[in-house]
Amino acid sequence: MDVVHINQKQLAARWAISEATLERWRSVGIGPVFLKLSGQVRYRLTDIEAFEESCLTSSTKSVHG
Repeated sequence: MDVVHINQKQLAARWAISEATLERWRSVGIGPVFLKLSGQVRYRLTDIEAFEESCLTSSTKSVHG
C-alpha cells in the first residue's frame, strides 16, 4: 500500500482554512500528527482522515458529567 502525503497548502485548501492556522495548531499541538522532513511539513492522508473521524459529532451541545 502506498502512503499518500499532502503538504500544508493542500490541507489548508481541503479544510478551507489558512496555512497560518495550521502553523499555529502545530505550535500548540492541535490537529493531525505531521512529518517534518528536511524542514518541510507533510501530513499522511491516513492521519488526516483519522483526525477528521475524531472530530465527527452529532450535536453542538456540550455534555457535562
